[in-house]
Amino acid sequence: MSLHAVRPWCHIERRKSRQIHVGSVAVGGAAPISVQTMTNTVTTDIRGTIEQVQRAAEAGADIVRISIPDEGSSRALKEIVAESPVPIVADIHFHYKRGIEAAEAGAACLRINPGNIGDEQRVREVIAAARDHGCSMRIGVNAGSLEKHLLDKYGEPCPEAMVESALDHIRILEDNDFFEFKISVKASDVFLAAAAYQGIAEATDAPIHLGITEAGGFVSGTIKSAIGLGNLLWSGIGDTIRVSLSADPVEEVKVGFEILKSLGLRHRGVNIISCPSCARQGFDVIKTVEVLEKRLEHIKTPMSLSIIGCVVNGPGEALMTDVGFTGGGAGHGMVYLAGKQDHRIASDQMIEHIVEQVERKAAEIEAARAASEAEAAE
Repeated sequence: MSLHAVRPWCHIERRKSRQIHVGSVAVGGAAPISVQTMTNTVTTDIRGTIEQVQRAAEAGADIVRISIPDEGSSRALKEIVAESPVPIVADIHFHYKRGIEAAEAGAACLRINPGNIGDEQRVREVIAAARDHGCSMRIGVNAGSLEKHLLDKYGEPCPEAMVESALDHIRILEDNDFFEFKISVKASDVFLAAAAYQGIAEATDAPIHLGITEAGGFVSGTIKSAIGLGNLLWSGIGDTIRVSLSADPVEEVKVGFEILKSLGLRHRGVNIISCPSCARQGFDVIKTVEVLEKRLEHIKTPMSLSIIGCVVNGPGEALMTDVGFTGGGAGHGMVYLAGKQDHRIASDQMIEHIVEQVERKAAEIEAARAASEAEAAE
């Protein structure tokens, strides 16, 4: 029996979109919602950019975007693409020739901004390059760089102006028989972004890339993104996401996955359920969780771990997790496995012990999965 049959309130009905590909990554249709980030290195720093792409990929990024502001960046892109473990999106602004060069360099996708890419003839040339080199494209509308005629028409950036911009460029691509594209309508204002995304979701079946642009620093940007993206994802809108933070791109990936995990839309790594702690705690919950988050970063298997300071909610939370620890008295706590009490252990030994239990459980899950796949293949 499926989880949704047991708990129907957990079900999210995703918007139906057509499917495209960004390199090897399927976007839209029934494909998992992909997580993107963007490098913040100087692209001509080839080694530094490759290292950042690799770190982002290790953190779980499915796709990485790289800015291509000049010819030197276009030349560097070829080497970066060759060493990247994930598909690369070339971010193109102002200079349409950079888009053509990026396609030739092996980019999996070209992101163009309708507000600054130039006239329709230039867009057609980028489309031709994308088609010739097997690239998909993203029409990236941004409230901060809308076309002048739309600002004159509407007076300010608004959902209607953003949707009109997107539809104008969708028409250009489709008139040129190009359908391997996705669309985004980003704004730094959560209300504006949400309304624009709702509008474009109704107007096209193209896959949608979600983002709250220029969201801010790590804390404020995470909160703003969780509200904006979470609201849209919960309503079924979104096929790929990028959390825009003034922070390390790896942090963007982590936050993106946490948003998806909280909605049950993606599952990767250990989901730690922990209490905020209080005077009842039987051990230092905050420090323990901080250490465990780092110690368990290498676990990619989807699983759950509860770390609760006392017996008020600890046993109940442990019922729902793969591994659990609940603080008790006299410096000891209870370890739960598969929702059931299993054994006690001293609190000062718990971290190493929990890491061992999680690693063992992850190995069991992977072995069971491999056996199931082997059986299905017979």
